Amino acid sequence: MSEPGALPLPVVDGLRLDQPYRDALRPGAILRDAAGRGRRLPRFFYEIDSWETARTMPLSPHFMLWELIYVDVREPELLRTFPRYVPCAVTLMAAALEPFRAAVGTYVHVAANGGYRSPAHRLSTVATPHCWGTAVNIYRIGDDWLDTQETIERYNRIAGETMGGVRARPWGTGRGFVDDQIHLDLGFVTLVPHSAASEEEGDGEEVSEPP
Repeated sequence: MSEPGALPLPVVDGLRLDQPYRDALRPGAILRDAAGRGRRLPRFFYEIDSWETARTMPLSPHFMLWELIYVDVREPELLRTFPRYVPCAVTLMAAALEPFRAAVGTYVHVAANGGYRSPAHRLSTVATPHCWGTAVNIYRIGDDWLDTQETIERYNRIAGETMGGVRARPWGTGRGFVDDQIHLDLGFVTLVPHSAASEEEGDGEEVSEPP
């Protein structure tokens, strides 16, 4: 049975989900990053029962749950309908964004597909902190569109000064750079709420890797 977590949402063990969800979310599996290093995907998720819950659920004073889970058709249909499952570390991302939001003093707009993306999302070609719920792509801050070197570098600098341990991708073109948004992430962080099942349960499950 699901138990409430730090949010008033059920915490579920991904290894106990039905097979179609396990295939898409790959809980506890290894996904390789762009350098070929193995990263273990999250196992525990918050269960979201409806878009209304996502729309009205605050993760922090200035960020709602829906802002960090909004995706388009590049996410499989199963993961765009409800119930939806999001790694528990999404709360850490929202908390980390709060001092940045205070420093800029205005609205911070997260792009579609710019928060949590599952390993089955078409943009998830390698391990990215988006699959952990600990990355955001921000395309606009207040009236500033983040599409010039000057604005991207200015807001990257503010993020570095206010978000401890954050990685901001530099301005430029090609993999690992940005030219129409800022990318901020906390790395491959997992969060296990106190109410989560024992992590010993399910040991020995097959761990899969992309070809």
